Amino acid sequence: MKKTTWLIISAIFIIILSGSLGSLYLDYLWFSNLGYASVFVTLFSNRFIVQAIAFLFFFAFLFLNLLLSRRAVVDMSNLRLRQALMNTPAGNILAKNRVTVFFAAVSFLFAILFTGYTGGYWFTIRQFFSAQPFGLADPIFSRDVGFYVFSLPFYNFINQYLSSLLVITLLVIGSIYLASSTPGISLKNLSFLYEGGGHLSLLLALFFLVKAWGYHLASFNLIHSTQGVVTGAGYTDVHARLPALNILMVLALVCAAALVANIIMKKPRIILICVLGLVAASLILGGIYPYAIQTLQVEPNQFNREQEYIRHNIDFTRRAFGLDQISDTDFPAVDTLDGAALMANENTLGNVRLWDYRPLQDTFNQMQGIRLYYRFTGVDSDRYQVDGNYRQVMISARELDKDRLPPASQTWVNQRLQYTHGYGVAMSPVNEVTSEGLPTYFIQDVPPRTAAGTELTRPQIYYGELTKGYVIVNTKTEEFDYPLGNTNAYTTYEGSGGVELGGFFRRLLFALKMGDYQIMLSGELTPESQVMFYRDIAGRTEKITPFLRMDRDPYIVVDDGRLFWVRDAYTTTNLYPYSQQYGGANYIRNSVKVVVDAYNGDVTYYVAEPDDPLIQTYAHIFPDLFKPLEEMPGGLRAHLRYPVEMFNLQASVLRTYHMQDTRVFYTKEDQWQFPTEQYQGQSQVMEPYYTTIQLPGEEKEEFVLMLPFTPNERNNMISWMAARMDGDNYGELILFNFPKDRTIWGPQQIEARIDQNSVISQQISLWDQRGSSVIRGNLLVLPVNDSILYVEPLYLRSDQSQLPELARVIVAYGDMVVMEENLDAALMRIFGDYKGDGVPVPPADEEPEPPADDEEPPADDEEPVVTPPPGLDPELRLILQQAAELFSRAQERLREGDFAQYGRIMEELEELLAPYQ
Repeated sequence: MKKTTWLIISAIFIIILSGSLGSLYLDYLWFSNLGYASVFVTLFSNRFIVQAIAFLFFFAFLFLNLLLSRRAVVDMSNLRLRQALMNTPAGNILAKNRVTVFFAAVSFLFAILFTGYTGGYWFTIRQFFSAQPFGLADPIFSRDVGFYVFSLPFYNFINQYLSSLLVITLLVIGSIYLASSTPGISLKNLSFLYEGGGHLSLLLALFFLVKAWGYHLASFNLIHSTQGVVTGAGYTDVHARLPALNILMVLALVCAAALVANIIMKKPRIILICVLGLVAASLILGGIYPYAIQTLQVEPNQFNREQEYIRHNIDFTRRAFGLDQISDTDFPAVDTLDGAALMANENTLGNVRLWDYRPLQDTFNQMQGIRLYYRFTGVDSDRYQVDGNYRQVMISARELDKDRLPPASQTWVNQRLQYTHGYGVAMSPVNEVTSEGLPTYFIQDVPPRTAAGTELTRPQIYYGELTKGYVIVNTKTEEFDYPLGNTNAYTTYEGSGGVELGGFFRRLLFALKMGDYQIMLSGELTPESQVMFYRDIAGRTEKITPFLRMDRDPYIVVDDGRLFWVRDAYTTTNLYPYSQQYGGANYIRNSVKVVVDAYNGDVTYYVAEPDDPLIQTYAHIFPDLFKPLEEMPGGLRAHLRYPVEMFNLQASVLRTYHMQDTRVFYTKEDQWQFPTEQYQGQSQVMEPYYTTIQLPGEEKEEFVLMLPFTPNERNNMISWMAARMDGDNYGELILFNFPKDRTIWGPQQIEARIDQNSVISQQISLWDQRGSSVIRGNLLVLPVNDSILYVEPLYLRSDQSQLPELARVIVAYGDMVVMEENLDAALMRIFGDYKGDGVPVPPADEEPEPPADDEEPPADDEEPVVTPPPGLDPELRLILQQAAELFSRAQERLREGDFAQYGRIMEELEELLAPYQ
């Protein structure tokens, strides 16, 4: 029975081990398929080598010390203990003189238990040996920043490892000598210290040497101190803790020397004096003394004591987050816009983002989803050359969500062999809208219909954000490509993605790895079939480079007829000296742009910031991984974006660290905050947004990421920051400061003015009733020349269709807030002489000039222009204008035979006029 049990246990162990090794082998093939076999070898072998070395050294050191104590075990003087152990396994070991084997087993067990963590430090070790300098020294020890980022973590690890090794060894060896000594322990009876005094003194001497080194390292670790008013070594650290650590280091060295002498002297009291003396000194010098300095010298005069260290913190934090590279300039924010200025910024106004990504995602899913199993998971903003024009667009991938297949269709063949990929994208210009309030498209439908400059010849998406789980392509089963009327179009994969299934052995390994026996049984598979796994963009990129911090929002790009995912990656550390930590790091660079081919799954890493010492170090560790940005195809480089995540982090730091005067920083009297805006009836923090504007002093419009700031606990704007990303300007940050002698309307103040406008608020309230809801989109703060325009799109969503439609555009400028059907109409309401086609028009509150005598009357089939009579109340005048517009649209739908739209518009007209009946 016992033999059978052991056979079963052994079989289970072999299966688990084989599965683990098989999975590791398939991962190697996966890396090889991507051209990163050397990366896999580095990732795996370095971890194994570090842990093996740590294990062997721990085992050898402990085993050697146990052998030195072997005589004490064999010649135990405590006969009662020996007798008590005689009937136990330990006693049997003593009896059979198998002490050496027992010691080897104990050493092996302790080495396994206490070195398992060391493999995780392989990257710290490799960074130490591949470290690149930062070219900047800290202000306290004059060490290069690279010492704190690369060298100090390695030294701390070695110190921690040696300390734990010596402590474990001391406890084990001390226990042996204690067990072999005369019973009873007191200051007068320390026979175990006498009998093993030389051995214990040697171990303690080594421990105190390591402890002295630890105190020395702790001095450098003060550079990351959080005990003062700011991060970094403060007054108490420099004038109390640093001298204390130096004194403790000297005391530890003295104790080590005394213990070396005690190897011969074998006086137990020396051991006790060293141990207890250093503990007492640590309590006084490391605790009481710094507390007294902080309380008696620093706190009564904190700013003067800490001013020097506040300056260090400001300077190093700004460098760590790239704030020292921000250009600072003034923005006058004057109300001098007119029609001519607007026409001069025609391209800017022609790219105003009226489509908010949140309601647009719902629209894409309803209008471009085509089938229930297609889903759009995120909408991103980008810029393209469309028909020769620079256009800002909203774009989203049409991915396949297999969970949405009907239950009867969720068979193994469908999920693994047939429904393998998504198809195409939806792309809309940011500023265009149909008469029904829906977006127009540059790319739409399946198969894709595209505008000039956005051609898409390889629309299949095998790798994306929703591509969870594995699929097998190039099988005997044709893959579903896209729906085609009442039937479907099918395809066979022609790319290089995936690992070949191969013969029986590899097929077995895949079945074990995927936990799917169907791989072994299916007759639809061939040796040439390709298994695609790790297909989701997040898991795929992080599998290759777990040491990079990945952006949470990859975005899709159309280039040369193909689809690519671009994901930003960051090099970070929390070990930059004197830098305040934000978002889990106190240093960050957007050093890598990762590109994933949506069809083949190829992953390419391009270095975007070659001067970053972290990426230089990583490139030295992985010489075959990174490519210079210059090797990226020009079509893809044109779509690189400054990432929102990076921008948001820098903006968060800037809220405090724009204050470079140490006294102002200390009092926080000029703290900034992010503005708030209204969305779906709730106040929320404003997000950075991509927009196309012509920056002050520039000759043409460009794609930028921007965000305004407001003073702390106030709503007026104080400044705005923009990140440039077109051409050679990529990565430039500019901070525009508003005048401080007058109030510049902030987003929340504009939202309040919208709410206070009786005409607008009444219309919004009317729409929010009777089966529909109003969605207020992102409020855009748009710099135009030296002025500011505020634009907020308004969407209407029926409770029945849940389809958001762009219903109105609100524009605020100066003291005016207006709402119209489109941006051009709203601008004409404010400026009067502005129109999209450049033809001047009379202001909305003026009566049009009567027609000339020779002007032809309108044709019989032409809708007359209904103009409210002059002299009416402005509110009633607006209601009549809106009613006339709705009636005109309804008549147009009636002539087209679109009775459904006609009925909907007439219902809207009835709701508009209901309060006045």
